[in-house]
Amino acid sequence: MGDRSYLFWPFFDDAHRALADDLRAYVEAIRPLAEQEHDVDATCRALVARLGADGWLGFCVPEAYGGRLPQLDVRSLCLTREALAQAGGLADFALAMQGLGSGAISLFGDEALKAAWLPRVARGEAIAAFALSEPEAGSDVAAMTTAARADGDDYVLDGTKTWISNGGIADFYVVFARTGAAGSKGVTAFLVEADRPGFKVEERIELIAPHPLATISFTSCRIPKANRIGEEGQGFKIAMATLDVFRPTVGAAALGFARRALDEALKRAKNRKLFGAPMSALQLVQGQIADMALTVDTSALLVFRAAWIKDVVGGRITREAAMAKLAATDGAQQVIDAAVQIMGGFGVVSGHPVERLYREIRALRIYEGASEVQKVIIAAQTLAAADV
Repeated sequence: MGDRSYLFWPFFDDAHRALADDLRAYVEAIRPLAEQEHDVDATCRALVARLGADGWLGFCVPEAYGGRLPQLDVRSLCLTREALAQAGGLADFALAMQGLGSGAISLFGDEALKAAWLPRVARGEAIAAFALSEPEAGSDVAAMTTAARADGDDYVLDGTKTWISNGGIADFYVVFARTGAAGSKGVTAFLVEADRPGFKVEERIELIAPHPLATISFTSCRIPKANRIGEEGQGFKIAMATLDVFRPTVGAAALGFARRALDEALKRAKNRKLFGAPMSALQLVQGQIADMALTVDTSALLVFRAAWIKDVVGGRITREAAMAKLAATDGAQQVIDAAVQIMGGFGVVSGHPVERLYREIRALRIYEGASEVQKVIIAAQTLAAADV
């Protein structure tokens, strides 16, 4: 797992360094399961169960509900996702969706919802999902049309969500629906169990890197008012606050992919002989390796800066999280592409670690806010802060 000097940057304390040491050993143990792609549903269920049994999902929920720390610690989540991503994309995915799918409950749920669901999430007994995107409302969340209307002690939910990770295998979905006027202030968050009448998995979505994704729908789906997360009209705030916590961890996953690609490229460059000398003696290859190492460290600085600010300073980290995700995901794409080039023909052989990384990284530049959306966020935040 290559260079570890970053663990002694001032963003971390001894507990984080101990966590990274534990993860270093664990990655090798879970890699055979994480690299399975032939039955993605079964693999994801097995990974959630394994990560729960081994205690890693405890970082996804607060200590009072079975977690490992008093509250969500973004640096621990980032270190865990970074390490699991080096084992395999599905291992990272399994942990990430347990955190993102239950994050709104951890941050805004009432005591009853927390007690009912978070311990099961931590143990890997309930698979979580986050249902925000719609066919015509992806980047523009406020344009959603899925609606929920109050009816007695229930809400009645109608609409369609798409690109939903864990769609089809989740036990519950945190769903965002319109309860008021158009715009961001008319959105409310709900917990919807997968066995509710009126809920349906419309179709599974096949990706270049196999993951369980689906389009889901709600037709006169009745959910009790007790399943509402937060107050009516708080849904957009809840979604953004949840993404504030988990968006830097997407950058951490990309960082893990990039580190694995750099490790594979270094092994190849040092062991492959060309023209009577190691490939690493070629200046063009050295230039590629320098660029890869620079990108990895730059990404790590931005990812762990955002995580440190959230954990230590507190408050919103919209700008910092956007920078971390943008730099780390776009940078990892470049690092992995360079690794494919250094690997030569092996880099495009189906199933090779670098080939899998090449397929895995592309989606991270889109989900939880595409790169272009991150640029809009960064520009808006920078303009708003400018004193000119």
